[in-house]
Amino acid sequence: MAFIPPESLTRLKFPAQIQRVFCTETWLWSFRLFVRLVLVAAVVHFLPTQGLFTARSQEPLVEEVGVGGGAYPQSGDPGIFEEEELPEGDPALDGIPEPELFSKPRVLLSESYRVERGDIISNLARKFGLNQDTLISYNAIKNTRLLQIGQILKIPNQDGILHTVSRGDTLNSLAETYKTSPEDIKMVNELFSDGIREGTTLFIPGARLDWVNLQEINGDLFIWPITGRITSPYGYRADPFTGVGRQFHSGIDIGAISGTPIRSAMSGRVIVAGWSDVYGNYVVVNHHSGYRTLYAHMSIIRVKTGEYVATGQRLGDVGSTGRSTAPHLHFTVYKNGVTVNPRTLMK
Repeated sequence: MAFIPPESLTRLKFPAQIQRVFCTETWLWSFRLFVRLVLVAAVVHFLPTQGLFTARSQEPLVEEVGVGGGAYPQSGDPGIFEEEELPEGDPALDGIPEPELFSKPRVLLSESYRVERGDIISNLARKFGLNQDTLISYNAIKNTRLLQIGQILKIPNQDGILHTVSRGDTLNSLAETYKTSPEDIKMVNELFSDGIREGTTLFIPGARLDWVNLQEINGDLFIWPITGRITSPYGYRADPFTGVGRQFHSGIDIGAISGTPIRSAMSGRVIVAGWSDVYGNYVVVNHHSGYRTLYAHMSIIRVKTGEYVATGQRLGDVGSTGRSTAPHLHFTVYKNGVTVNPRTLMK
């Protein structure tokens, strides 16, 4: 079909018979307009078949499917995908993401962060929108006070803690323990079956650390039994009487004047209140989670064996009884029968 330029339409001459039928200028103008529309429609119909126009919606997709089930265009242009229809009232229409989208478990991803001067766990947790438990567990931090400038931390994309699978653990038992669902644990860790192997480390979405462990790691488990200066730290030292040799000091010595009240560092039950040639007047308090504390060299004891004491309750007074060179409190902390440095556990 020949192409007729639009400007030539105004010069068309119609037979005299047609002009007699459309005797008025109005009818003649209408007929000419009709002919123009027919010609334009013909042009629009035939030109696309000759490749002059290309519809982007016809661009083929590759057969490969992504992790989420979506295919990718060969051109790499994501614009060919149709926009997802959002339900009426969806906050995304206003550019505000739905909060649940960020709190729901999803496949675990992480980024790296280099510790800078002044960084502490609580501030980092707020910075990345996570809780302290998550950062502590995911990075196996044993003492938050020992973060080093330049240390690399892994920052996960959701809250939760790591759990090492023990004998007898199942997805159902872990979900019940940590108040989550087996499906969420499988999805986050990309598990393809319900079986989990002993020794495997799993990320439990939304789980929190035991409060005792969290206080222990943050060094907030015990209060100071007295206010004073540490005159002898935990660890090896020279003999305080001879000044020679090397011996292990199982606690810390806190200097204070005689008669200063000695307080229980944590609530518990008194299991010993008595005398020792080494410790003089001393008290031992048994606490939860395998902890036990010793208070030595007292001038006087103010509690009895078997008595329950609250945190901060007065146990006795500072003195210099037993093997001592001056008034002070010797304070020892045991964890499951083994001494630990009290300073790392005190507020």
